[in-house]
Amino acid sequence: MKNPSIKKSSLIVLAIVGIVGAFGLGFGLGEKKAFSTFATESSSGLLSATSSSEIDLAPFWKSLDTLNSKFVATTASSSIPSDKEKVYGAITGLAASYGDPYTTFFPPKESAAFAEEVRGDFEGIGMEIGIKDNVLTVIAPLKGTPSEKAGMKPGDQVLKINKVFTNGMTVEDAVSKIRGPKGTVVTLTVKQSDGTTKDVPVTRDTIKIPTIDTKMRDDGVFVLSLYTFSANSANLFRDALREFILSGSDKLVLDLRGNPGGYLESAVDMASFFLPIGKTIVIEDNGTKEKQIIEKSRGYNVFTPNLKMVVLIDGGSASASEILAGALHEQGIAKLVGEKSFGKGSVQEVIEITPDTALKVTIAKWLTPSGHSISQNGLEPDVKVAITKKDIEKKFDSQMEKAAEILRDANYKL
Repeated sequence: MKNPSIKKSSLIVLAIVGIVGAFGLGFGLGEKKAFSTFATESSSGLLSATSSSEIDLAPFWKSLDTLNSKFVATTASSSIPSDKEKVYGAITGLAASYGDPYTTFFPPKESAAFAEEVRGDFEGIGMEIGIKDNVLTVIAPLKGTPSEKAGMKPGDQVLKINKVFTNGMTVEDAVSKIRGPKGTVVTLTVKQSDGTTKDVPVTRDTIKIPTIDTKMRDDGVFVLSLYTFSANSANLFRDALREFILSGSDKLVLDLRGNPGGYLESAVDMASFFLPIGKTIVIEDNGTKEKQIIEKSRGYNVFTPNLKMVVLIDGGSASASEILAGALHEQGIAKLVGEKSFGKGSVQEVIEITPDTALKVTIAKWLTPSGHSISQNGLEPDVKVAITKKDIEKKFDSQMEKAAEILRDANYKL
């Protein structure tokens, strides 16, 4: 994985439990940027603030002085925080006031855990979670991981973690509660799509992240399943496409179901294998703060117009998956089959606040080439196919079979 100190090493993802934590976050690591200056010692012993803005901080200072002079710890769980902890608590509340589940402050312990996730050297259950409709929601269990084996599905709502309600819990808080040493168990209380609620015990393990699988079907359809957008996935994708070309098939299914995203650079590289140079892949919309940034095809464009292609998506397809699928669809390369994608189209930048703390802040949203907001709408398939309970019981992949049927059709048209 790329050096996490590189400025704006763009990732576009959600929060992950037990896999590379960058997935599902979407961030760039940048230099320090001043919001306001907490710079000098005050008479209360805490840091004083000067600000270039017109923010009235009098209520804050009065509250701080009141707590310092009045508060008495009366329970085992209450205590008088250190000056640093008071500052960290204030910044945490400040970040939360923006109402964005992906904008959050990392105190020292959480900041170290986040850096660990970026490296991917930890243990967990291999499941990505995010906030959807203000509820902690499963984005995708990773293939072969404990969460998948336990039966977790995209769209499952996580109501409790070890009997602790998740209402109001941030994604990072949930991640810290779900992660843990290999061999230990975490129990998730889950509300499923059919409305049933049940407790799901999941045994934590060391997570090995799959990247790509390929398969040539008996009907001549080549299937390329992509599970993550890691730093090396574009190279593996190129090798898989070479395998497809050598197979002699002109029918390609790109399976992005349950793929939570990853590196923007990988998504751009992959789209470039299908698009002429200069074609728009995704637009980074910074609102009124900066001019839009347009990511364009690098023009590898190795396929002839004879290519027949379907991209499979579902509620677990998020972020980089949505960027790649949206570009291939809107640029006339592929049909979309399956279910509506998750709708994670924002990018975060991680900014060092102190040497051992950081602020993750949403800095932009992603738009498809036509200007469609991924965050607000997700992607709708051309052909909607839902996986039913009967399909699961019979181990029948109705979405894959529909994709193959479309590609086998002699009258295939985009």
